[in-house]
Formats: sequence, structure tokens, C-alpha cells
Amino acid sequence: MATTQRTHVPPQGAQRLPLAKLHAWEALGYGMFIHYGMSTFVGQELPSGQEPSTVYAPVALDVDQWIQVARDAGMKYAILTTKHVSGHCLWPSKHTDYHVGTSRDTTDVVGAFVTACAKYGVMPGFYYCTWDNHHRLGSVTWSEAALERTFTTAAYREFQMAQIEELLTQYGPIGEVWVDIPGPLGNDGRRVQYAQIARLQPEAVIMMNQGCTDGSALRYDYAWPTDLMAIERFLPHSNHGYEPWFSVAQTRSDVQDYYLPGEVCDPLGYEWFYAEGDRPRSDRELLGMRLICQERHTNLLLDVPPDRHGLIPAESVGALMRLQRSFEKVSG
Repeated sequence: MATTQRTHVPPQGAQRLPLAKLHAWEALGYGMFIHYGMSTFVGQELPSGQEPSTVYAPVALDVDQWIQVARDAGMKYAILTTKHVSGHCLWPSKHTDYHVGTSRDTTDVVGAFVTACAKYGVMPGFYYCTWDNHHRLGSVTWSEAALERTFTTAAYREFQMAQIEELLTQYGPIGEVWVDIPGPLGNDGRRVQYAQIARLQPEAVIMMNQGCTDGSALRYDYAWPTDLMAIERFLPHSNHGYEPWFSVAQTRSDVQDYYLPGEVCDPLGYEWFYAEGDRPRSDRELLGMRLICQERHTNLLLDVPPDRHGLIPAESVGALMRLQRSFEKVSG
């Protein structure tokens, strides 16, 4: 049975990427998570996946604005939800007709995102969700019951890999690939998925999200293999800050040390997608989140959802700019 245990011995590690590459990712420090898509227009984080593609209908979409805001707010990278739980895709995928190309605004949001990142000097990253309420293909990718009640079929895993191949071969170099809800892929499915991403984008860091944890333990049976430690809706624990070295026992005779940098993700407000009345957290709380992440040696990926117009709201922009000014003042 696989186990994890912290170790304070700093070897080079058995991880795929060299320490220098991982330290360079850590040096980015601060990024923008962008939750945008069908959920924005349905008004639910977890839609049924049965809504017509035309429900996605921004009237003033400006992806350039998103990334300019990220740059001006001091963010060094951005992660876009290319496909979330609804299954609706923000690029014109060849493997489904449930995408922006059949919506009311046919803009390839993924392409526009990568272009804007290059323009403003922000590292692009892609999020892709295994939980898919539209393309089930016989799978059960979410259950309130135990993890073993969720699974993916071979047909669904082939579909996911085909879509990720599109994303990682059509838009140039990508700095981070975020796979959400990786548990239903199963151990073998995750290893195959990880290997595909590493082959197509060898310089990218790969996040298999392990969900709402403080980063003190690795959910091996749900999120391994991974290059990063997901700390979702929590801050890293206060005992000496985040410790990135883990001893991973894949078999009784195969125990190796891995360096897994931590990434905290949490929304600017309280909802991942835009929701009426969901205002940004207080300036004091946002500054505290950023300072704690810096002091405890994790990156902060702050979610800033665009609204139904396709813009980051002015109230969110104001909060981000005040945060940056306060952070610069405190940091000297």
C-alpha cells in the first residue's frame, strides 16, 4: 500500500522535473485562476451538462482585458478553465460539438488567452476537468459516496486524452497543466494521462488536484502522479511553513523522495465562477492570504472570474490593484 511521509533531507529527488525548473515555477509566486464558461451563464458551479451550447453567450468578451489585469496586479501566470464540469469547451474541439464554435460567441477563448499571455508576459496554463456531466460515456465521475464508486470508462479516458492532445499541440508552449478531479481516472489512468502531458509539453508542471487540503499529506490514491501539491480552500499549515519533500512508497520496496512545490488556490470572493452578489474579500484578508502564502513558501493562484459580459468586473479589478499596492508597500 502506498504511503507518504515528510522528510527533511534535500536530495535532488526522483521527480520528473529538475529542482531548478521547479524553483523557477515557485519564483512566479502569484497567478490568476480564471473560472469562466458555461457555469458563468447558467449561474451554477456544477451545471447538468444538458444546457444548449447557445446558453454560453458573452456580449463583450475581452480576454485581453483579463490578462492585462493579471499583469497589472503583479501576477506572473494564469490558468484558464478550458473545460469544467458542464463539459462545454472554450475551444472548438474536433471531438464534440459542445464548444464555443456552436455557441453565440464563437471566439476561441483558449487561443485568445494564449495570445494575450504572450502579449503581456504572463505564463499560460490550462485547467481540464475529468468530471464531465455532458460527455459521460458510461462513466461516473462524481459521487457523494466513497471514491471507489466513481470511475471512468476506457471510452471516456480516450476522449479526455484526445482533447488534452488538442490543447497541448495547437497553442504552443504551456507552462502548467491542471487536471481536476483526477481520482476517477484510476491509478493506471492517471499514469497514462500524466505521461501524455509530459510527452506533449515536457517543460510544463503538471497538477493533479487532490482537493481541499492544507498540503500536509499526499492523496496518493487520488492524485498521483503529480508535480505539484494542491492546497485548495486552505492556507498551508503553520508548522514551519510548507515542506515540499515527500517520501512516496509506490511499492514496499520502492520508496523515493519527491519535491512537490505547493500551490494555494482560492477565489477572490467566495465562488469559483461569477455569481451575482459575490463581492471580493476584504483588502485585509486578501493581503493576509498573499503574505501567508509567500511566508510559508507556496504559490498563490487567486481565482478571478469574469462576468457574463466576458469581462473581469470593475470591483474585482479595484480589489486586485489595491492588493498589489499594499503588497508592494509591505514587501518594501
